Amino acid sequence: MKIDRQLLRASWHSWLSNDNGPRAGPWWMAWAWTFAFSALLAVVFTILGFLAFARGEGAWRNVSGWLYWYGKNFTVTLVISAVIHLLFDLARATVAPPWRVCGWRSWQRTLFFTGVPLLGVALGWPVGVWLAGADMNVWIGSREGNNIIAGTVFMSVMITFLLHHYFSAKAQKIEAEHRATEAQLRLLQAQIEPHFLFNTLANVHSLIDHDAAKAKAMLGAFTDYLRASLVGLRREEVTLADELALAEAYLRVQASRMEDRLNFRIEVDDTTRRATLLPLLLQPLVENAVHHGLEPKVEGGSIAVCARTEGNSVVVEVRDDGSGLGGPARKGAGMALANVRERLAARFGSAASLTVAAAQPGTLATLRLPLSVAPSAALPGATR
Repeated sequence: MKIDRQLLRASWHSWLSNDNGPRAGPWWMAWAWTFAFSALLAVVFTILGFLAFARGEGAWRNVSGWLYWYGKNFTVTLVISAVIHLLFDLARATVAPPWRVCGWRSWQRTLFFTGVPLLGVALGWPVGVWLAGADMNVWIGSREGNNIIAGTVFMSVMITFLLHHYFSAKAQKIEAEHRATEAQLRLLQAQIEPHFLFNTLANVHSLIDHDAAKAKAMLGAFTDYLRASLVGLRREEVTLADELALAEAYLRVQASRMEDRLNFRIEVDDTTRRATLLPLLLQPLVENAVHHGLEPKVEGGSIAVCARTEGNSVVVEVRDDGSGLGGPARKGAGMALANVRERLAARFGSAASLTVAAAQPGTLATLRLPLSVAPSAALPGATR
């Protein structure tokens, strides 16, 4: 994976986010931010220590003293930061997944994002002090040691509280950027849906007199499409199962119209169906496969929608055996794909991608993004 400015920015945003979401970028990058934060915090504690305890005219110019105490402080802050990092990872996988954190109130977020670091301090501080070479019995048994412990706890509470609110403000700014991008999507969706709406209703109207059963089937599929599309318009995040339900309903409508010229199948396991993603990421890929892949071919063709998990990523593929990238001009496809890429970049940076490549035959669109899984539920699936 190429490490660039965009990926670093996305990784930094995911590290300081207050939604406890998955980390953008490789796993070690989040640990690099934790390491850098520990190194910076150790500088702060070293300066505070010299302010409180440095004695003598040459104490502040004692470089070896600075390095000695910085090493001690860095050991302690690194252990505490590592414990806090692990606690957040554990919480994300158990009691505080992103889908649950997003529904919390402000006081619940404050309690969680303050409580976890404090627990990390309580667990990590004794271990860090021990690794730094100090005798815990001396620290606990002396007045000076007790004062240092009390001061450390107080400083930890203050730093945790201030950092939480700082991170919350940053997260709100990032969320505002996301909402601006989503607003562009809603505008584009509002412009596109009426065409599909009117064309479908016109097809139903033309079928009523001579093929009522087919008109009823198309109307039923269209009703399912409208119901599924409301999910994406009302939520900031949906499951892959929701996206698949929308794609299936859309393909059923198109299959009723194109008859034997369109066949489709959807192959996704239940675990992958619970993956969460931004709404309306899959739909443009399916629409492109129909309009720019199969419709230009007299004989039509087939579409396969497949998804799988690969490590910490979910991969979604839309493959058609239509006219391919070298076929008729794909007018309108570029705007939809550019919109998907812009939304991925705004949320995940380089941690997510959309690629469109020639297949043999047809076209393969591949969507890759960080894996985040919603709770287990009965999820729909279909094959045609």
